[in-house]
Amino acid sequence: MNTARFDFSGHRVLVTGASSGIGWEVTQQLLSAGARVYAMGRDAAALDTLASQGCEVLRVDMADQLQLASILAELPVMHGLVNCAGISILEAATEVSASAFDQVMTVNVRAAAIVAASVAKAMIGDGVKGSIVNVSSQASLVALDDHLSYCASKGAMDAMTRVQCGEWGKYGIRVNSVNPTVTLTPMAQMAWSEPSKRDPALAAIPLGRFAETSEVAAPILFLLSDAASMISGVSLPIDGGYTSK
Repeated sequence: MNTARFDFSGHRVLVTGASSGIGWEVTQQLLSAGARVYAMGRDAAALDTLASQGCEVLRVDMADQLQLASILAELPVMHGLVNCAGISILEAATEVSASAFDQVMTVNVRAAAIVAASVAKAMIGDGVKGSIVNVSSQASLVALDDHLSYCASKGAMDAMTRVQCGEWGKYGIRVNSVNPTVTLTPMAQMAWSEPSKRDPALAAIPLGRFAETSEVAAPILFLLSDAASMISGVSLPIDGGYTSK
């Protein structure tokens, strides 16, 4: 059970991918911690629910560069950002397609870089010290069959995190990534439902199970908080020990 307590009262935090999965759980935990959450996502019904909970909701297609830029330009200065939006298209390495590769990289890397750049630029201009967390994956650290595009995108996200850390640290902006194992979201359940894929993956995790969304959200809140005030440039596995071998 998560017993960590954080106080984000008076803080504005932008969460992408907020309408499902890890992003939804991060948003719920931030709301409970007093944050003013700006929730970006695609699912209109889920965004309506978040609006009823007090979020500022932003419906956007992360692959639409013009729409994304327009929305970002209207945002106030943030104190934190969680880059959680992501997609996965499964293909064997011999069957990888330009279309699927470009779609995954556009959402998982390009959009995340553009969002972070906009948020950081506003922070720097206003003298706000803050924290950015990029939601990567264990797929950046190990090879996963049928996940070439996804693994490549998350490796790029970790590299992006290090560059952002190096460039923005002098302004008091910390940038880290978290690298979860399979987390029980709808996207993961689709990708890992086959026993032939699921069972070997579970066997490789020393804790013997996949992660719950709450177990990923809590470390993200930690990295956003002042408790992590000297942590930047880290890629933190949340994987039950999967990448220890």
